[in-house]
Amino acid sequence: MQELSMHVLDIAQNSVAAGATRIEISVRIDTAARRLVLTIADNGKGMSEEVRQRVTDPFYTTRTTRKVGLGLPFFAQAAKAAQGSLNITSAPGKGTSVVADFQLGHIDLAPLGDMDGTIVGLIQCNPALDFSYNVWADGQTFCMDTRELREQLGEVPLSNVQVAMFLRQYLREHTENLLKRSTIL
Repeated sequence: MQELSMHVLDIAQNSVAAGATRIEISVRIDTAARRLVLTIADNGKGMSEEVRQRVTDPFYTTRTTRKVGLGLPFFAQAAKAAQGSLNITSAPGKGTSVVADFQLGHIDLAPLGDMDGTIVGLIQCNPALDFSYNVWADGQTFCMDTRELREQLGEVPLSNVQVAMFLRQYLREHTENLLKRSTIL
């Protein structure tokens, strides 16, 4: 995958498939430490320790529709290529957390990509689920939570096209300067 946001989308879709009702996505940028950390955490069905240890093997998958699972292995490789790492914690019935760490400015660090579009797409396709999107960059923070949006919108569903257009603009306005930091060399 060419952009990190596509990895985030893939992992979040895994969370949906695992029965999660709440998915938390965070982007943390620390220019002083030269780190970019992406976290996708859910309250889905979780994994056994045996499965957790195997999920970064491209020839292992729990899906029956294909014999390979490339999402997590590619994400792990993207992190490793940028002098980072991928850590997965999970427990049956407790959910899963995927944390990818990258060196900011590394020549092999993939662009962050369209995080706004990724978040809006996840919300539009899964309007009944709760999503939290958090961005932290050198002490500045932004948080968007669909539970709060639902309170503000009342009867208007999150799947409404006008809501999607508003969300896209809202996220862009509030995260654009924070996320630009991810391209600092």
